[in-house]
Amino acid sequence: MATATKHTAAVRQRHGGPFDLDDERAYRRWREAKLRRYPARAADITVPVHDAWRVSVGERRALGALLAKTNVAVVRLPPDHPLDQTLVRALGSQLGLRRLDRNPQAGEDGVSLLSARDEAGGPEFIPYTRRALSWHTDGYYNTAARQVRGLIMFCVEPAATGGDNALLDPELAYLWLRDHDPALVAALMHPRAMTIPAHEQDGRVLRPARSGPVFSVDERGALHMRYTARRHSVAWRDDAQTRSAVAFLQGILSDEGLPHRFRYTLRAGEGIVCNNVLHNRSAFEDDAAEGRVRRMYRARYYERVDVGVAA
Repeated sequence: MATATKHTAAVRQRHGGPFDLDDERAYRRWREAKLRRYPARAADITVPVHDAWRVSVGERRALGALLAKTNVAVVRLPPDHPLDQTLVRALGSQLGLRRLDRNPQAGEDGVSLLSARDEAGGPEFIPYTRRALSWHTDGYYNTAARQVRGLIMFCVEPAATGGDNALLDPELAYLWLRDHDPALVAALMHPRAMTIPAHEQDGRVLRPARSGPVFSVDERGALHMRYTARRHSVAWRDDAQTRSAVAFLQGILSDEGLPHRFRYTLRAGEGIVCNNVLHNRSAFEDDAAEGRVRRMYRARYYERVDVGVAA
C-alpha cells in the first residue's frame, strides 16, 4: 500500500477532497451524497428543451442539477425542431462548451457526423460502421492536454433496429472500485496505467503511443476517466494491482443488472449531454428504403459542462 500512499499524496497536495485516497472522511461524505436519490431510469435524466439555440435559465438549471448528480442528461427537443449541424455547437456554447476536439473524422466546424460508411475509414473506425462499440470514454487516445471532458451527441435519425447506448457515470465506477479496494484505484491513477499503442498506416505513424492514468483529478477537483474495453488497442501496466483493477472494472461493465446504469435508444431530436461518461453502443441495422439510416451529430470538448446558473 506504500505505492498507493505515495501516489495519492500528490493528488492531495493539489486537490484534497473525496478523490484523495488518504481523505476517507471526505470520501464518505461524498459517497453518501452521491448515492442518495440517484436516478434509476433514463426517463429520470431527460430534460425537455424548447429551443436549442435559446436554452432557458430553467432548462439550464435542470440540466445542471442532473449533470452534478449523474454527469449525463438526455435532451429532448420538440418534434418540429430543426436538426441541422449548427444546433450542436449552439447548444454547447450555452453550456460552457467551446474548445472543440477537432479529430480527423470531424467536419470543418469540429462536429462529426456518425453514420455507417462501409467504403470509408476502414474497419479501425468502428463508430462509422454498424458494429457494436464496446465500453469507452471518448478521446482516450488523446494527449493529456487534449482530454475530452465534455460530449454532446444528437440523433438526427435512429437506426431501423439497434443502436442503443448504455451510459454509466465514471464516478460510480470509481466508487465501486474504491469500496472494493482503494489500492486498485491507486493502480489506475498511475501515470502509465493505460497505454494506447501507436496508430500506423502504410508505414507512417499517424499517432504515437500514449500513456496516462485511467482516473485523474483536474485542477477544479473533478474526476476524469479515460478508458477503453477494447483488448487489441490498449496495453495495461504489467503489475498485479493493475490487472486486478482492470478485471474488476470489466466485471462491473459486463454486469447487465448493475444499478444506476442507463440504457437508451435516442430518437430523432434527442441528444446526450455529458461529462464524457462511460458508454457503449449496440450493433444496428439501417433500412435505406424506409429512410431509417442512423445519423448522429457528435461534438467533443476539452471543458466539462458548465450551465452557468446555480442548480
